[in-house]
Amino acid sequence: MKLRGAVAALISGLMFFGTLYAFQKPWREYPATEYNNFPMPTDGKVPAEWVFARIMYPPGPLDGYSSTGRFTGDYRLGASLWTQDYPRADRHFSRAIRRLTRIDARSAEQVTNLDDDDVFNWPWIYAVQVGEWGMTEKEGAVLREFLQRGGFFMADDFHGNAEWAEFLYRMQLYVFPDRPLTELLRNDMPDDDPYFHAVFDVKDRPQIVGADHLRDGCKACNNGGKGAHWRAIYDDKGRVMVGISYNSDMGDAWEYADSPYYPEHMSDQAIRITVNSVVYAMTH
Repeated sequence: MKLRGAVAALISGLMFFGTLYAFQKPWREYPATEYNNFPMPTDGKVPAEWVFARIMYPPGPLDGYSSTGRFTGDYRLGASLWTQDYPRADRHFSRAIRRLTRIDARSAEQVTNLDDDDVFNWPWIYAVQVGEWGMTEKEGAVLREFLQRGGFFMADDFHGNAEWAEFLYRMQLYVFPDRPLTELLRNDMPDDDPYFHAVFDVKDRPQIVGADHLRDGCKACNNGGKGAHWRAIYDDKGRVMVGISYNSDMGDAWEYADSPYYPEHMSDQAIRITVNSVVYAMTH
């Protein structure tokens, strides 16, 4: 009877995961702003416990990429702002998760869209240059439900007062009008938030500068771009639902982690902080 029960449990588990994978959209690589011939990992399409899930999104009013006329097509076809650093950054960070944790991680990313239910298949999602996005009311409602169900969203690579104001406006208008965006590091707070200690004890948190702005030390330096800020939105139980790297470019740090040109200590810290966020998302 015990053997029969074990077999039934195994079949039930296989049916559950089979159903889960059946609802996931097939893997697809999109045209990108920078990389269109980046090597595909041999296990890039193998189902796994965790996948780097990158959000595509429509352009917003501050989107300099589309406003210059370099891309005027449908953002859902790729080659839009959401593809910044893609797929090089995604695959470098996925490799770090495989090497530094015991999480069963796929080596290639998954592009997902807040316009449909596919996002609910991925526990950790990421968006780049969120100060220039054009998140809609419908997408905001889906993101809110995703977060309330236990999902985690990492917002990255936006700088200065104007981009912060645009990100804050859309988050408060469409996602959480009643939840504050809290500074994770303040002088009146103990440095014990598990977000920074889930795997690595990250105490040195420098401003992670994009590759194009290393000489200046920041982007939008004269408009609020100086100084790293790590912010969050919490749920009612104190869980971080949204991890925000403002005035830092984590994507560039992963993207150039194998480049002698890019500062090693910035890549190191960006990987450590984000590994913490993934493990935090999977355990909280």
